[in-house]
Amino acid sequence: MPNLWREIDFRWLWVGQTFSQLGEHACLVILPLIAVLALDADAGQLGTLRAVGQAPVLLLSLLAGAWVDRWRARTVMVLADLVRALAVAVVVVAALSDGLGMPILLVIAGAVGAMSVFFDVAYHACLVRVLPRDRLLRGNSAIEGSRSAAQIGGPALGGTLVSVLSGPIAAAISVLFFVLSALSIARIQRQQPPPCPGSALRLRRQDRREGEGPRPGPVGAETVAPTRDEANPEARAETNAETNAETNAETNAETKCSTWGEGDAGAQDTVRGEACARAGGSDWGKAGLRAKGFVWGGRIREGIRFVVADGSLRAVCLASGAFQFSFAALMTAYLIFLPRELLLSGAAVGVAVAAMGPGALLGSVLAGRLPGRFGYGVVLVASSVVGDGVMLFVPALHGSPVVTLPLLVAVNFGFGVFGQLVNVTLMAVRQAVTPDGLQGRVAATINFAGLGLAPFGSLLGGFLAGRWGLRATLLAAAAGMMLSPILMAMSPLSRLGRDLPPPAND
Repeated sequence: MPNLWREIDFRWLWVGQTFSQLGEHACLVILPLIAVLALDADAGQLGTLRAVGQAPVLLLSLLAGAWVDRWRARTVMVLADLVRALAVAVVVVAALSDGLGMPILLVIAGAVGAMSVFFDVAYHACLVRVLPRDRLLRGNSAIEGSRSAAQIGGPALGGTLVSVLSGPIAAAISVLFFVLSALSIARIQRQQPPPCPGSALRLRRQDRREGEGPRPGPVGAETVAPTRDEANPEARAETNAETNAETNAETNAETKCSTWGEGDAGAQDTVRGEACARAGGSDWGKAGLRAKGFVWGGRIREGIRFVVADGSLRAVCLASGAFQFSFAALMTAYLIFLPRELLLSGAAVGVAVAAMGPGALLGSVLAGRLPGRFGYGVVLVASSVVGDGVMLFVPALHGSPVVTLPLLVAVNFGFGVFGQLVNVTLMAVRQAVTPDGLQGRVAATINFAGLGLAPFGSLLGGFLAGRWGLRATLLAAAAGMMLSPILMAMSPLSRLGRDLPPPAND
């Protein structure tokens, strides 16, 4: 197998994604610390700030998927980086000019969160355009490894910069990360064009021709009855005129598609709408004429229908939703449980949580090898059972920090290993079974179903912790996480072999 790192475009994608993740995860710490240290924000204001930063996952994931599938993934990623850089730069300028306040921070947190959604969806779609499908697993493993490193180093770097330097300087360094990411991703050359509008017309004309009846055979063959158009010269002339009109519309649409490139999606859809309307007055064409632009709702529904119709993707969506909802509830109680019940110091809590990071790095490495040896289905189900199951031990922990801290580190390390192994393997399966033209929408649909439920899981975790207590909430949430491997075991995912499945439309 050719060396993955000889792919120049993949190298630029990896570098850009790493810088972007560093900037994003540093901001997750820098902005709240600025709010607390510079603006003296209370717990309610800090909670609102975090909620605003998380809300775009729920509100924009599906829209981002449709947008990414309509534009070039590289362009979306570069724009997302530049907007985030500009937004965080506003914080720097406002802080240095004594004009910073909570309203500005809330707007910036929302902008950074929104652009992060677009970037994450686009990078999933971009990966399948810079690597052949037989190297998707290794590519995902490498990228998820850098993501895990950024998840470890980003918050630590952000906190250190704020403590050693200052909030504005830390934010300025985060701006630099986003700019470096944009410059790296802009170097990617191998990009497939957006889906061309001619294909829908071609299929429509083919379906109509198939409905006309049998065509005349060659000389000497069995006599075939003439069709209505062949028996009636006027009807034949009318059909020819319609066909010529469709062909001209299709040719013009395809030509403009290749000419316009990235920036004229609305014009492309107008042409497609007009052509479809001439071909038979379809609902899509009429909508295109009315909107004179992109029919977002239809494309979003197309992504959702594709996920629902495919057994493997449906299982990925359900398993992801069950895990993210339960894990968010668990983490809400977990971060209170460690200092109050186990009496861990702030530094000890940081060590315990950070243990997930090195485990995730090891999981990314194993994900490049184990599925090819044992099969994707076996790795998915077994890793999910072990990784989610270790969290059942957390509510049983008692004793002094000297005893509980090493146990927590071991539990979190194991959770990081097997959790990342599941993440990378699921991502490779999802990308393999999804056609290129639907990559963004499918990724957004699954993100919406998974990460979109996380805020509700956090709210439920806080509610249950107040009613049932921390240990009971941890146990219930950990048990809820076990629903994820059960759903995978009952789905086509468990039957996957050592090779990735082909795209669903092949």
